[in-house]
Amino acid sequence: MDGIVVDYLGNSRLKARVAAVPEKGKANAGLIKLLAKEWRVAKSQLTIISGEKDRNKTVHVAIDPPFFVEFFDKWSQQLTQNPQE
Repeated sequence: MDGIVVDYLGNSRLKARVAAVPEKGKANAGLIKLLAKEWRVAKSQLTIISGEKDRNKTVHVAIDPPFFVEFFDKWSQQLTQNPQE
């Protein structure tokens, strides 16, 4: 994980890199695997809902929203405080 970045519109985004090449969905699968491991969720709970062929993606997380919001807030604060761990 490279951290949280702000785009030109002022939107916060998670920046991540995977080693897989962007062909035949390999990079998308790598991203899902990375996020699942990082967030301790099953890969089946993550779905790329837009940006499959783009650098910018939207990922749906099939988890109880209040739980995930609380978890993600804590996780992103740790990521911001300790980048590239």
